[in-house]
Amino acid sequence: NEYESQMQAFLKSEVLVWALSPTIIEAIDRQNTVTNSYSQSMIDQFDAAWRQEIGAPKTPTITPIISSETASFLRQQIGNSEGRITEIFLMDAQGLNVAASDVTSDYWQGDEEKFTETYGRGIGAVHFGEVEFDESTQRYQAQISITIVDPTTDKPIGAMTIGIDPEALM
Repeated sequence: NEYESQMQAFLKSEVLVWALSPTIIEAIDRQNTVTNSYSQSMIDQFDAAWRQEIGAPKTPTITPIISSETASFLRQQIGNSEGRITEIFLMDAQGLNVAASDVTSDYWQGDEEKFTETYGRGIGAVHFGEVEFDESTQRYQAQISITIVDPTTDKPIGAMTIGIDPEALM
């Protein structure tokens, strides 16, 4: 990724300032208490429901994820980024969306590098994705994903992915 050094600098100077806010930590912790007992079959059912709801008039699986107070907080961070951030979403310990600035293409991220290379690796793990066309944002972006750690327990509780407009970092 030719933009990785700029992405790393942006992560350190901008994202990590708000990444461990109580809003994010509390939202992930709350969801983990609900989803920690989900079987893979349940996760697959939720993921299928999410995919079917994209573009549908009723979205009972998607709506709570994109309309929560935490989702509003994420959109505020996008607004503060001067066009550098294109999307943000949080994942719980299962890899399920907790909150998202916009609708993602799927609900379960647990089988993707943005989750396996962060939460799966523990504290301090960061994954820098390649620049690609993103279906959910309909634009070229790169993703930075990080492990989210509860500061009171020092244990990983989930992950966060930040979509970046790499040219805006230049």
